[in-house]
Amino acid sequence: MAIAKSGSSHEENLKPHAHNPGTHNPGTHSHDANGHHHGHVHDPESLQRILNRFARIEGHIRGIKTMVQDGRPCPDVLVQIAAVRGALDRVSRIILDEHLSQCITRASEKGNIEAEIDELKAALDRFLP
Repeated sequence: MAIAKSGSSHEENLKPHAHNPGTHNPGTHSHDANGHHHGHVHDPESLQRILNRFARIEGHIRGIKTMVQDGRPCPDVLVQIAAVRGALDRVSRIILDEHLSQCITRASEKGNIEAEIDELKAALDRFLP
């Protein structure tokens, strides 16, 4: 299940939804209350690279969980947690870079740059410590 934003401000209600297998383009996301895409599309190859990174991170986290279950030394576990943090930071940077180079550019071309920048600022407020 994915989370979709409704309304034009992207700050309104979050609406859970699901897609029928084989009919959803994973490069397109976020729907309004009527189920329409807002045009947020990413390059399929880039999207797959990001998804692959998340799959590796997910596997790494499962490995850390196993380390804890097996009673591995705390310093070893902490080193692995640091590695996952680094991997998350790297994938975050990739997503931010793509957002700046693709999404912000596209919004500027469509004349809705202010809304896109406001959305990015709100996301950064939640993302950054």
